[in-house]
Amino acid sequence: MVNELLTPAQARAARAWLYWSKRELAEKSGVSAKTILRFEKGESVPYASTLLKLRLAFEQAGINFQFDGAAAKGIRIP
Repeated sequence: MVNELLTPAQARAARAWLYWSKRELAEKSGVSAKTILRFEKGESVPYASTLLKLRLAFEQAGINFQFDGAAAKGIRIP
């Protein structure tokens, strides 16, 4: 999981699937809504620890992320 970093596209897809606003994701992950906005728009790359917080919030809600090595492939809903 260390090399499998969440991508903006995966974050947008997961958030859309869960019907979460940026504010809801911020509350659930402990990451600011402004950071989420910049990340999803591709304007910044957060620290790995920030990406992990986002990923864990999604995974706790039932989202599984798909990777091929370190390359992102999408999301999967069990």
